[in-house]
Amino acid sequence: MHSTPSAPAAFTGDELPQSTGRSLDANTGSSSCYAQLLGLLEGAKPLGAVVKSIEPYAARLTARPGMRGFFRGDATGIPLHGILTDAPFGAWWSAVFLDFYKDEGSRVAAKRLVAVGVIAAVPTAVSGWAQWSMKDHGTKRVGIVHAAVNAAAILVYLVSWAARESGRHELGIGLTRAGAVLLLASGFLGGHLRSGRPRRVPKLPRTESTKVNGTL
Repeated sequence: MHSTPSAPAAFTGDELPQSTGRSLDANTGSSSCYAQLLGLLEGAKPLGAVVKSIEPYAARLTARPGMRGFFRGDATGIPLHGILTDAPFGAWWSAVFLDFYKDEGSRVAAKRLVAVGVIAAVPTAVSGWAQWSMKDHGTKRVGIVHAAVNAAAILVYLVSWAARESGRHELGIGLTRAGAVLLLASGFLGGHLRSGRPRRVPKLPRTESTKVNGTL
């Protein structure tokens, strides 16, 4: 009888190694500026001090197994934060698009979308901190920068809404576009936080099908 090699077990998310202070791409020798930036952020000691001061508060969001599973997205397979981010990002980018039109209807719609984005950013931020509390220490350092950029974007959009509300539409438009730049920077860091460290699944050895007595 021919025995088929058993498949090696894949590593699960709970078995992933902790961060070594450098990003995954940096550890594999990538020389990209983005990978180097991630490596610097993951190893930044001042960010580590901020992480330690915030961890106890963020951990309360996921202290109960039920809430941890809720934020982690056990029921849907998608973390809650990844779903909620579509609301503020979608509203703000739609406002950027509408700002290219000068009619009054587009102005009103853009102002409302900016306000909707600011409101939607609140539950999105809460879910983000919950997800952040379940990351390894190096990734949490990147998360601090991600949160700071998001906070700056929310403040910019809040001021943009206030400017539009007072009739200073051109200022509001300029601030919205500046906020879009912050959203791009935040998106890059958020992508790293969502992907984390991928599961290491060993490749199965290739085996040729052998015909024995007319059967496989």
